[in-house]
This record gives sequence, structure tokens and C-alpha cells, in this order.
Amino acid sequence: MNPYINDFLNALTGTLNWTWNSITFQVPWYTNYFWGLIVISLVVWGLELAFPWRKNQRIIRKDFWLDTFYMFFNFFIFAVAISGFYALLTRLFGDLGIAESSLAIVDLSAWPMWLQLVVFFIVLDFVQWVTHVALHRFPALWEFHKVHHSVAEMGFAAHLRYHWMENILYKPLKTFGVMVLGGFEPEQAYIVHFAAITIGHLNHANIRLTYGPLKYIFNNPVMHLWHHVYHLPKGRDHGINYGISLSLWDYLFKTAEIPDAKNGEIKLGFPGVEDFPAGFAGQSKHGFRRRSKAAEPTVKPTEV
Repeated sequence: MNPYINDFLNALTGTLNWTWNSITFQVPWYTNYFWGLIVISLVVWGLELAFPWRKNQRIIRKDFWLDTFYMFFNFFIFAVAISGFYALLTRLFGDLGIAESSLAIVDLSAWPMWLQLVVFFIVLDFVQWVTHVALHRFPALWEFHKVHHSVAEMGFAAHLRYHWMENILYKPLKTFGVMVLGGFEPEQAYIVHFAAITIGHLNHANIRLTYGPLKYIFNNPVMHLWHHVYHLPKGRDHGINYGISLSLWDYLFKTAEIPDAKNGEIKLGFPGVEDFPAGFAGQSKHGFRRRSKAAEPTVKPTEV
């Protein structure tokens, strides 16, 4: 069998088997992302119900079930579908003589485990921050990212509501981050991945948290709510608060702004969101549609 086809099929069946084994409790609990995602979601949803920031927001908010579908689609279904193609890229890079260590800047393998995890977490988060900025600044990418910003009422499940094309962009860049670390992923990297899921869920939850002085390091629900604001602050045409897990990058690169840390009742979205497709199928096709100049907004959104 052709080695490319073999790698493609092995990756596809391997990811599918891993997902099924996770569902049926055949993998260790600490690497079981399927049930881990469910447990984290239930805990954060419980916090929303116990300590709601926006008191009038319904328990089953607008698009709750759509966002829940996105969670499992992006985290599992699409991961299975795309796994074979990443295996092809790995094989191609190998044939071209590009190894995982080709871009290595540091070798973490001899470092203490806690330090490996901290550096791994910081490097991957920075790569994702840069990617997120690009999603806002390049019009073609923004059209796909609009899916995430079409959320009208914020809740934990909105964390993983994004167009599947973002997976195609994020995954290689995260792989690039691992290559910078010598192609090395810490043995206990699942701690970093679960921490990122938890922080992301909290950032989108209907709860008011700022973490005190730690707000300058960690992203939080107040800061991220303003990332989704409809009326952008003056001079911030491309957005604010791009942080994924860490707010540190926004403060370092001066993209952080919180006009009001107490008010959770702000309009979310972007100009034209009222006409944005409401369902998964329409949203999936949106970024591929060619936009005419006549369709571009001629008036900037109201600034605050």
C-alpha cells in the first residue's frame, strides 16, 4: 500500500478508535477528553446557574443547543475527519527532510516536569494569541471567525462555537509551537490541555470573575465579554482582548481594554450580525461566500 494512503488510514482509524475508547471509558480518566469536556462543562454551567452575572439570561440561553453541538463537532467529529490529512502533511514533511526538531529553539526534555508544563502552556497560548489576532485583522479569516462572534448571549458552550476552518488554521500553528520546543510535548501535557478547556469555558460563562491582580496574567469572563462587544471602543477597529488563556499578551502588546468591569448587559456581535446565518449549515458555508464591495458596511459601528 502507498505509504501516504497507509498513514492517512492509520491516523483516521486511530483517532476514531481513540474517540470511541474515550466514550466507553477505555482510556485513563486523566486523558479522557470526551468525558473531561462533559464534566468541565457541567461544573462551569453549575457556576453560571449559582452565580449568574446577567440575572435575566435564561438557563437555556439563545443558541445553547447549537453551541453544544459545536463543542462536540469541533472537539471530536471534525478532529476525526481531519486527522488523516495531518498525517499526510507529517509524511510529506518527513520526505522533504523537515523533522520535528528542525525549528527547535529549546529542548525541554531535561527540565523539571512543572517547568516543562509552564513553558509548554505559555508557548502554545502565545501561538494561539497571534492566530487569534490574525483572525480579526485579515478580512478573509474574519469571515470565518464571525461564527464565533455571532453569539448573542454568552455562555460556557460558546467557547467552542467556531467555524471548522479555524481548526485547519490553529492546528498547524500549534504544531509549529511544539516544533519550536524541539518537537517535545511533556508527558503530562493533558494538564495543560484540561486547564485551557477550563479557562476557555470560564471566559465565556455567565459569571463575573476578574481574579484580582491575576487579571494581568489570566484571561477572565469580564475581559472576554468585552472582546465580543458589538460597539468597539474608539480606535479599536479590529477588536480588543484577544487573549485565549492568558491576558498577559494583551497587556504587553496594548490590546487590552475593559470599558466597564461591572456591566454585563452589553450588546454582542458585529455590524451585520442580524443577517448572519442562524444554523450550523449556513454558518459553515458563510466564510466561503465571495462578498461584493456593495455588501461591505459603509459606516463604522458606533464607538464607545
